Amino acid sequence: MSANKQANRLIHEKSPYLLQHAYNPVNWFPWGDEAFQKAKDENKPIFLSIGYSTCHWCHVMERESFEDAEVASALNQNFISIKVDREERPDIDHIYMTVCQALTGQGGWPLSVFMTPDKKPFYAGTYFPKNTRYGRIGFLELLERINTLWKEKNGDLLQSANQILSAVQEDLYVKSQEEWDEAGMEAAEEAFDRLKRTFDRKFGGFGSAPKFPAPHNLLFLLRYYVRNRSEAALEMVNETLMAMYRGGIHDHIGFGFSRYSTDRQWLIPHFEKMLYDNAFLAVAYLECWQITGNPVMKAGAEEIFAYVLRDMTSPEGGFYSAEDADSEGEEGKYYVWTPDEIVNVLGEEKGKEFCLLYDITEQGNFDGKSIPNLIKASEEELEKAQQLKDARAALLQAREKRVHPHKDDKILTSWNGMMIAALAAGGRVLKNKEYVEAAGKAYMFIMNCLQREDGRLLARYRDGEAGILGYADDYAFFIWACIELYETTGLTEYLQKAIELNQGLMELFWDQDNGGLFLYGNDGEQLVTRPKEIFDSAYPSANSQTVLNLLRLSAITGDTSYSEKAHAILKAFGHLINRHPAGCCHSLSGILYASGPSREVVITGREEDEEFQAMINVVNSVYDPFMVCIICPQNSEKEKIDALLPNIRDKKRLDGKSAAYVCTNFACREPVASSDELMRQLKNPQ
Repeated sequence: MSANKQANRLIHEKSPYLLQHAYNPVNWFPWGDEAFQKAKDENKPIFLSIGYSTCHWCHVMERESFEDAEVASALNQNFISIKVDREERPDIDHIYMTVCQALTGQGGWPLSVFMTPDKKPFYAGTYFPKNTRYGRIGFLELLERINTLWKEKNGDLLQSANQILSAVQEDLYVKSQEEWDEAGMEAAEEAFDRLKRTFDRKFGGFGSAPKFPAPHNLLFLLRYYVRNRSEAALEMVNETLMAMYRGGIHDHIGFGFSRYSTDRQWLIPHFEKMLYDNAFLAVAYLECWQITGNPVMKAGAEEIFAYVLRDMTSPEGGFYSAEDADSEGEEGKYYVWTPDEIVNVLGEEKGKEFCLLYDITEQGNFDGKSIPNLIKASEEELEKAQQLKDARAALLQAREKRVHPHKDDKILTSWNGMMIAALAAGGRVLKNKEYVEAAGKAYMFIMNCLQREDGRLLARYRDGEAGILGYADDYAFFIWACIELYETTGLTEYLQKAIELNQGLMELFWDQDNGGLFLYGNDGEQLVTRPKEIFDSAYPSANSQTVLNLLRLSAITGDTSYSEKAHAILKAFGHLINRHPAGCCHSLSGILYASGPSREVVITGREEDEEFQAMINVVNSVYDPFMVCIICPQNSEKEKIDALLPNIRDKKRLDGKSAAYVCTNFACREPVASSDELMRQLKNPQ
């Protein structure tokens, strides 16, 4: 950093996003009492800027405005300016994003909010250019207008702030009414019809550009396929995942998927990569492979895992949050190629072959260069591309010499929970011990670094320091991780932790009056309101994930109080799910789980018995998202399992041989003693 630049208060923060702004001439404050007290003492409005470190338009607004002396002077003279990392403080972001959407009809980042010293918003928007252009008000002009209004019509602004906050209470805080019905299968049918109507039959995905992966929608469709034997649902998933894999949104050289595509055919991505997208996409590819046996689906999951384990894993085992779209100030520069660059790495013959296959041309498809893609590749060429591992590895090695995009190296409990769950499922389905070991190591990292001595989860770890009380998201997704680890390994410590954390979740976040989970705990900072969320956004809500967690815990433990709580959540948010079902697809996955038969498979035997492992492999090979597997090895775990799961104590071996019990809604068929017989029972449910 240049010696003539002076740091502001953000220099003491841990967030990579806040640290990016630590040398701005703007006198930034982190969110906290100091800023609000100063605003009250000086009677100034607050400018709140919310973003995240890999956000492209956040970088643009910083370059245009926050690094500009003229803008900084206006902010420093007339406002108290606060920076918030939305990934550290989703509670703050959720409240003020809801305000922005209510006022403007849209949202996004950077989020720009003007509010009173007591945190009540009166104006909101997203990105503003420094000066007025293309009919969009400039940030400087906006600052001047708001400063004038604050000084000359302060009473009107305060009244407006109260009205705005009151108007969005319905969206921020869901209250229950007796006449509201629990969401049911009608909502699932309506969401399916909506997805079917908006499905892009030419390029996959839903709607037009920009296109987001929204893997939770795909997971809903796979469950809809199982419940209703709907080939149309499976077709939409298969075609979307295939199109994404072929497209430029998929990093064909280094793997992983970008956040979204700016065009209809998935060619040109917004190049940032988010951990949560890749976690849920890995699960979608895994599940589609289980159904279809399509090797591309298997490759999709394996390549995501390869990317995460190579580039997104800390030495201690936790997973980093994201990678930027920009490098050297240019979006996508790290990822694009010219034919000459390819040939220089691979040689003339192999280089030309690669360029022809991956659409690397002289004219390019992105600012004169090319994003590797397989959109126009035939099935034969797609299969051929799978064989070019050495070429892609050589190109990756060459690409690593370029300036790498910024990596947001903070470790979030919620997003780690998602990736742990994906890796555990991947290890189970693909029989890959490396994935299970990585998931277990990340689990231990959370236990050692992001859990207080009293068991309270924390939200963020970076640079040797954990902080911020965990949100409902942190609990919900980490509980999911524990359940997946338990089903993969059979180790009771994971199930015990899931049960303990679920108890903590209910104690800290449950709305005793109206049902559902608040976003932040009763021991957290009390903001202008305490929101609850059911809608899927970039990833599912804590409430929707908790429904699925509770249903699985009920199936594993035989404790119906878990499923009763799941139904209570669906009832608390029933009016919203019924009104906007396509926006609640992860909740609908829970409804599909709860609405039909579910299966519990108990496998008991000695680990050294080949048939014991063969039975486990059979269960892992069958795609049934409404099935749980309880593994009871006759070893040191047996006593722990009996204590934790008294409902399966009567499930014993048959004549000293390993046995499997297939139960539907806790009613069990005759036990079987061979993997072949188990497969027959699983394929022919009664």
